[in-house]
Amino acid sequence: MLLAIGILIGLMLGLTGAGGSVFAVPLLVLAGMPIQDAIGVSLGAVAMTTLYGSIRNRLQKQTPSVLWKPGIILALSGVALAPLGKWLSLQLNPLWLTTGFITLALLIAIRLWLKAERDPESTQIVRAGNFSAVESPALLCNLNPSGQFMLRPRCVGGLLIGGLFTGFLSGLFGVGGGFLIVPLLLALSAVTMAQAVNTSLLIIALISGSGFISHLVFVKGIDWVAFGYLALGGLIGMLLGQLLSQKIANAWLQKLFSVGLVIISILMLAVDY
Repeated sequence: MLLAIGILIGLMLGLTGAGGSVFAVPLLVLAGMPIQDAIGVSLGAVAMTTLYGSIRNRLQKQTPSVLWKPGIILALSGVALAPLGKWLSLQLNPLWLTTGFITLALLIAIRLWLKAERDPESTQIVRAGNFSAVESPALLCNLNPSGQFMLRPRCVGGLLIGGLFTGFLSGLFGVGGGFLIVPLLLALSAVTMAQAVNTSLLIIALISGSGFISHLVFVKGIDWVAFGYLALGGLIGMLLGQLLSQKIANAWLQKLFSVGLVIISILMLAVDY
């Protein structure tokens, strides 16, 4: 069961615009795990899976480079606030935490559906895919005449706010934040979807890792067996996504995932209430 959930995490991370943890947490809760534990274990599995995906993309030839400057700003600000989100999750009543998570999951499902409707071509560019045939412009926010990245206040401010918000949600609900990171990079810059998706892997790995470490510090314990199965399944899922992405990554698949997220959220709500 846990291995299957882990595989689903990897597939979600590789083939959709949402992080796999948004599926993992409700599935773990339905399997009988307390939501606080589900959040911590899920964060660790997502961190390992996305770290693997980031290294794999780094080793590929002709893969769009990671957007290091905005990526580091997003990641560090997210890492800084993830522990606060984790701490708050431990103070909240589990019922309130579950309600907040379900609300976020439904918002993500709506975004996935609308993205598939409005921009179906973008759903074919996924984290498990091969970026070798995708154009990769060098522009990001604004460049000066010598080609150097200009750290202007509006651009940096937007990245900082986005990173802080993503890190807080990651610690609070156990979500990796890919559903926020990719659209934020696209909104603030002239980069391609492939560059944004590739960069998001590294950011998710760092932010999720910060949330997972915070869980170990605050909770003083974790089900390492469950974590091992989830992490192993996540790696398998990312590998499967790499093999299947060119064949099945499309708007209809993303719509199917959004519907599945709504269904599993309703089931989670029914169990808790």
